[in-house]
Amino acid sequence: MWNLATAVSPAPWPAPPDPPQPRPTPLGDPMLAARFAVPALPKILVRRPALLERLTAGVQGPLTLVNGPAGAGKTVLTAHWASEALSPYPAVWLTVEPGDAPGAFWAYVLEAFQRRGEQLPPEVGSPTRAEGVDRSFLVRLANGLAERPDPVVLVLDQFDSARAPEIVDGLHFVLRHAAHGLRLVLTGRTDSLLPLHGYRTAGEITEIRNADLRFTGADTCVLLREHGLEISEAGIRLLVDRTDGWAAGLRLCGLAMRASADPEAFVREFAANRTTISDYLLTEVLDAQPPSTQDLLLRASITDRIHPGLADTLTGRDDADWILAELARANAFLEQVDGSAWYRLHPLFAEVLHAHLRHRCPGLEPQLRGRAARWLAGTGRLAEAVAQAAAAGDWQFAAGQLVGDLAIGRLLTGLETDRLSRTFATMPTDLPGAATGLVTAACRLADQDLDGCTAGLRRADEHLTDDADLVSRLSRAFVGVLAGRLAHDPAATERAAADADRLLRALPEPLLGQHPEIRAMVLAGLGSAELAAGRLDRAETGLTAAVEASGRPGTEYPLCDALASLALAELLRGRLRQAEQHARGSLAVAERSALPPERLGALDHLVLAGVAAEHNDLTTARAQLDLATGSAGPLPEPVLALEAAVIGSRLATAEGDWEGALTTIHAAGSAAAPLHLADWTADELAIAESRAHLAHGDPGAALDVLDAVACDRPEHTVARARALLAAGRGDHAMATLADLPADALITSTSRTQASLLQAQAAAAGGATEQAHRHLRTALGLARPEELRRVFVESGPWVGRLLRQDPRLAHAHGWLLPAREPGQLPAGACERLPVVIEPLTARETDVLRQAEQLLSTEEIAAELYLSANTVKTHLKSIYRKLCVTRRSEAVHRARDLGML
Repeated sequence: MWNLATAVSPAPWPAPPDPPQPRPTPLGDPMLAARFAVPALPKILVRRPALLERLTAGVQGPLTLVNGPAGAGKTVLTAHWASEALSPYPAVWLTVEPGDAPGAFWAYVLEAFQRRGEQLPPEVGSPTRAEGVDRSFLVRLANGLAERPDPVVLVLDQFDSARAPEIVDGLHFVLRHAAHGLRLVLTGRTDSLLPLHGYRTAGEITEIRNADLRFTGADTCVLLREHGLEISEAGIRLLVDRTDGWAAGLRLCGLAMRASADPEAFVREFAANRTTISDYLLTEVLDAQPPSTQDLLLRASITDRIHPGLADTLTGRDDADWILAELARANAFLEQVDGSAWYRLHPLFAEVLHAHLRHRCPGLEPQLRGRAARWLAGTGRLAEAVAQAAAAGDWQFAAGQLVGDLAIGRLLTGLETDRLSRTFATMPTDLPGAATGLVTAACRLADQDLDGCTAGLRRADEHLTDDADLVSRLSRAFVGVLAGRLAHDPAATERAAADADRLLRALPEPLLGQHPEIRAMVLAGLGSAELAAGRLDRAETGLTAAVEASGRPGTEYPLCDALASLALAELLRGRLRQAEQHARGSLAVAERSALPPERLGALDHLVLAGVAAEHNDLTTARAQLDLATGSAGPLPEPVLALEAAVIGSRLATAEGDWEGALTTIHAAGSAAAPLHLADWTADELAIAESRAHLAHGDPGAALDVLDAVACDRPEHTVARARALLAAGRGDHAMATLADLPADALITSTSRTQASLLQAQAAAAGGATEQAHRHLRTALGLARPEELRRVFVESGPWVGRLLRQDPRLAHAHGWLLPAREPGQLPAGACERLPVVIEPLTARETDVLRQAEQLLSTEEIAAELYLSANTVKTHLKSIYRKLCVTRRSEAVHRARDLGML
């Protein structure tokens, strides 16, 4: 924060007993330490005891606002209060930066707590992308604060710089739900977007406004005397009137008057003629500097921070170190950042200088930004370098830096994904060069634009030869893997993955260690492509390797992607327990890391729907399928959409809607026809369609559908045997089953169904003992995964056989069909699906009100919440309980003992 007089060290800011080590961001870059430091106090400091006491009293309540225009003394006052440890509770400082995105803001808040030694529970997690956090993260943070024995004071300096409404909404949510655990002190130029009227009505806010911050005549007199000035009472009144007590203006006047031969005359001239601070800064401050200093200040205005080395690069001289140090010592609107070699201009001064640079030297700014980009890149500040180059229109350099640093994966995963995507959003798509082509391809890939991605790769290939550098060729292979996956081209994916693997082995380990997302995303992309091709063993190997490669910060997205795809592979193999474990693991990582639901979650819910369907838990299956195809966002790949159709048709068939099942299958088949997907997907649709025909009592149609697909998959063989048996062709059915291989490639579901078909045929032929033997085999195969669906679909004969053998029926009590909520027998609650996450205390309160049949507005009034907040809680409750309506949520909660 800007200080207008020479800064000296303040009173010690209380340090934690055991300071934690600074944490890097998920991308490996350090946090800006200056944002956590209480700003140094000006050497000339006017003590304001009444305002300090109001701050101390204010933190007894939840919210304290210090508002006023720029330079009103907000930060000086709050920093003075913090430096003298006047807070009755532990205090944490964070300076908010303009343009902070929601995810980045909350990442800095968590880091601020850690640096002050105020630990939060590990389950709070942390954001992994700049542009957003989900409500679950805010819930965990609020809950962690609420559990503190004493409150913590969070000072957010310049909070009005936070432009994103999500930041304000999230902060309000955390403050209201942290109970006594959090006190906020916000400084800013304008009123916060927080719902201040509610806090005022409740008497829960302390406000220090511009009228309180204005310097009085007495304050001004003290200030000027500290500058060595003796001004008449009339002069002081005039100065206070003209500046309206504005602290920065008064300090500016004090600095200028000290250099004036006639301070009293200066007061009259300034008060009469200077109408804007801009005029004053240009004429009295900038023009007062030597030409070399003016030149440096104007050129430095293009950057947020200035380093002597960077300044020398911008000026072409080597005197920046001395000039910057002198300006800081003279407090000439420049301050040293946290005792480092970096400096920061006063924001108002920087704005004025930047505008003056454009006016005085048109056309110079792009050249300066180009120089800055190269200096920043040379010192390892990639994100700043790329931003400067893009602002200069130097796209070749910007793209070259991203590719050359092996950072192209940051366009697809990580905290800075959205920021970098916006940086390159305006880059022309017809630029020559390998780097620009690769960056264009990656950006288009992020938008699921296969044609644009292919065009970018084609342009890159025109410039990539066998002797191209290793990193460029690896970046090409990396994008190629993901493009092949998007194109449903396993051959292309495998070729690119083989190239990537070879190049990764040749890459220097330090560089590879800085970018773990490259290997993780290559393995996840290859594994998913193998899955789409139906090669489940190879998919499992690749996806397992991807999970193992995703243990470091910055790899949360490929970890969730790999776990979700691995879950689907296990579902297709009939390993329901492992499928559910992977799906829930993926959801947990996504929720803990605040990954965007539009990119993740759909496949996880689809797998959970498939698991529930196999368990014959139709309610849970339908709820999870709705989450997969609705609120969790569109399914990212056509193969997954087809699997959703298969599961949906299976549920419709079980519900007696065979026509709806056929409609679902036919629609999915029509959509998939132009995509030329793997043969196994067509077989999956054919098997699902045959199941619907059998449910309608039309085995002939079922056989026609199956015979139209040439396939030797065990699942196809079993489905055809079932249709033959239903058609009265038992001998043909048993002959078909005899062709099944006796190896581990057959899923437990297919083996179980084959044994059931043999039992059914034996029972129909009067071979009761043989039927019981096959039934026992089927039950033994199904028990580990609790495969109920195949028994229910087999028909009533299963129940008749079990009644003939009560001991066998008792031994397999797990076969009892899942019932609707409210119809469960005593002791059966434990067989309900495990909820994704326990309800929070507030969600339980909302559910209890819903149990009383209150409307959303009535619940909001009862709990003193907004209607939107109630709706958010209800959505979370539905997700956690796997339901879609209030009545279902109440029933399910009762059955689980939650109400």
